[in-house]
Amino acid sequence: MIKNEIARLVQQAASTAMEQGALPSVPLPEITLDRPRSPEHGDYASNLPLRLQRGVGGRPLDIAEKIRAHLPPSPMIGAAEVAPPGFINFRLSDAWLAAQVEMILGTGESFADSAIGNGERVQIEFVSANPTGALHVGNGRGAVFGSALFAVLEATGHHVQREFYVNDSGTQVRSFGRSVYARYQQVAGRDAPVPEDGYPDEYLIDVARELHAVHGEALLRPEGDPGPDEIGPLAIDVVVRRIGDDLTALGVHYDVWFREGALYESGGQYDRTMAELRRRSFVAEKEGAVWFTSTDVGEDKDNVLVRSSGAPTYFASDIAYHYNKFVERGFSRVINIWGADHHGHVSRLKAAVGAFGIDPERLKILLYQLVMIKRGGESVRLSKRAGNIILLRDLIDEVGLDACRFFFLQRSADSALDFDIDLAKSQRDDNPVYYVQYAHARIAGILRTAAERGLFPDRGDVRLLTHPAELALIRKMLQLPETLEQIARSLEPHHLPYYATDLAATFNGDFYRDVRVITDDETLTLARLKLVAAARIALARTLHLM
Repeated sequence: MIKNEIARLVQQAASTAMEQGALPSVPLPEITLDRPRSPEHGDYASNLPLRLQRGVGGRPLDIAEKIRAHLPPSPMIGAAEVAPPGFINFRLSDAWLAAQVEMILGTGESFADSAIGNGERVQIEFVSANPTGALHVGNGRGAVFGSALFAVLEATGHHVQREFYVNDSGTQVRSFGRSVYARYQQVAGRDAPVPEDGYPDEYLIDVARELHAVHGEALLRPEGDPGPDEIGPLAIDVVVRRIGDDLTALGVHYDVWFREGALYESGGQYDRTMAELRRRSFVAEKEGAVWFTSTDVGEDKDNVLVRSSGAPTYFASDIAYHYNKFVERGFSRVINIWGADHHGHVSRLKAAVGAFGIDPERLKILLYQLVMIKRGGESVRLSKRAGNIILLRDLIDEVGLDACRFFFLQRSADSALDFDIDLAKSQRDDNPVYYVQYAHARIAGILRTAAERGLFPDRGDVRLLTHPAELALIRKMLQLPETLEQIARSLEPHHLPYYATDLAATFNGDFYRDVRVITDDETLTLARLKLVAAARIALARTLHLM
């Protein structure tokens, strides 16, 4: 990482200045570097002199000059300049920048990977929609958010597992089973009403038809009798498979599909979790129910674990599930990606994790806001089968996989997202998906034309890359490793489409306009082809991560 290497040089310079008496000896804070807002101020800036002023004394500009004077030589640094009120600005060496093209080509598809995660075991649970209907566009935003975050964490040296939690237990599922049975009877020719507390969605007719196609009328019971117990689980299996198909169409995959029902197997996870809570004295019985005494760990109120009917609450299931994640399976960090409507559940679940002696900060709960689908500037409904919700599969079929993923990612999760269908389908430069992919196509076209003329980048001499637009393109490519590190630390994958757009703009702008790649000068042509090939790697890597 470039900034880490420059930070090491700054630390070494400050330490040497203190050892030689140029500066008083004081403890050094952590050295951090920022990118100046204006490129005229260099590539990186350190504010260490300002932070040392109180301990060292004197003017920050003088402190900065003394640190600069003790910087060890480095081929990376072209210039180090002191700037008011007390910064040291660093400019990367042109020759060193040009040499990085070889590095990018050498690393290939692993360009920008790092080991900052140090093999940390991380689980990301995302989507986990109730298996009672099709996925909607809000689920799609969470799905792309989770899968892109997985890709970045994996690329930065974390050991990551993707998980979908299937809610296949509880009263909601039983109500779902009764609704499916009503539709199943209708498919079989009976006049059976959907229960008042059931699911009226026409989507369930498709589920019932599939069950009828597989089982015929074997699941029918005499009219007026309740349906068989197995119809609910069978229907859930159908819906879960369809959810998986929709997510695959969105380019989203999982390592584990965890069934809630597994928590309640005899002597299983739920029993062990409740026993552990009792052992730690976080369980109380009152008002005929069993409560988690969350007030003992800082919450405003206690929460019910087991209703007076004897049925566990969803909160009890969630506690058992997270005990399984942290204690049974040993994840160092767990990341849950939820819709913003679940914000009220965040605090109490973190409190429950803390009750087991687990640092609540090891549980990261990321909330994403609503998605508004628009066409022609107006809100639209795409689904004819799902009432007021907009089905994810309909959106994928309408605009395509790539546009779906890019648009879902292009805003931070805590911002509402307007998804403009007309823009997503357009072939105009204001469509960021088209703009970025066109840059990649343009790069591929240049390399293809060169190959047809017998010109291949492997023979290029990168020392010939001296044009300001060439160096600007290299600078932008070298920001990708830092972008991935930033995402891995902040858990904000929306920086990927921003970076992709900036990289495409750097290539499509000054470089494509001012630098002719294929010229009569073969040696210069080969050098520039090498740069173009590196740009293809950087852009393709970004697209792949998204």
